[in-house]
Amino acid sequence: MHTLNGATLPCCLSDDEIARLIREDVPYLDLTTYALGIGDAPGRITFAARHPTVIAGTEEAGRLLAQCGATVTMSTRSGCRVETGDVVLVADGPAQALHRGWKVALNLLEYGSGIATRARELVDAARQVQPSVTVATTRKVFPGTKALAVKGILAGGAVPHRMGLSETILIFPQHRAFLGGLDGLCQALRTLKQSGREHKLGVEVERLDDAVAVAEAGADLIQFDKLPVDELRQAVQVLRPRFPALTLVAAGGLTGANIRAFAETGVDVLVTTWPYFGTPADIRATLSSAV
Repeated sequence: MHTLNGATLPCCLSDDEIARLIREDVPYLDLTTYALGIGDAPGRITFAARHPTVIAGTEEAGRLLAQCGATVTMSTRSGCRVETGDVVLVADGPAQALHRGWKVALNLLEYGSGIATRARELVDAARQVQPSVTVATTRKVFPGTKALAVKGILAGGAVPHRMGLSETILIFPQHRAFLGGLDGLCQALRTLKQSGREHKLGVEVERLDDAVAVAEAGADLIQFDKLPVDELRQAVQVLRPRFPALTLVAAGGLTGANIRAFAETGVDVLVTTWPYFGTPADIRATLSSAV
């Protein structure tokens, strides 16, 4: 077991959000545990990886178990890579607490760790061919899951491309439609260079000619959307010498199968949605009596 980076990732869910997750699964009571009359029996729940995994969500799962009335006695930090059979989380408490938190905690661990593992796969593959490249993920997550999704990609060594619309300026072709085309966009960039100096100006383009035009107008970042690898490599070769401070980004269709090819083009940032969509990690939850 080893940590992928030195930073500690805090819990990404508030107490109220964790309580809501519990209420979704246990709106009234755990009828089965109550009916069996085993609620007060002392026990232990242990979570272990069934395959090599980058772990994410132990902090959230631990706090959820604590809200249910259990006590966490062991927890692997999010961002650690574990091997088959490694225990990642243990909690003790009455059976009613363990059963109440069991499945929701497991869901948090499996979904978060699945994202983290795929993110790390991309980061490792891309940096094998370009050590300085940044792998970033989009905000195209299933609604309501952004906090856990971002936690997962950070645990895997990637970074969020944009957390939302409020903190960055990134001009898309959909904005250009309201600016009168490329000429209007370039004029807007020149104006923004004066009025928005505290922000970097990003523009998404689909053609090299457009990239040159917006770079000359003052763009700080150019994002190429779905540009084939050969064309992207050519664009980097043209733009890098002329605009050395320009950040070059590839986006659209990047997956585990092609990430190396895109990294080899020499862009600075690879933007992808791929880590969010895939099989959750497989983590075994074992409940046992302490009697």
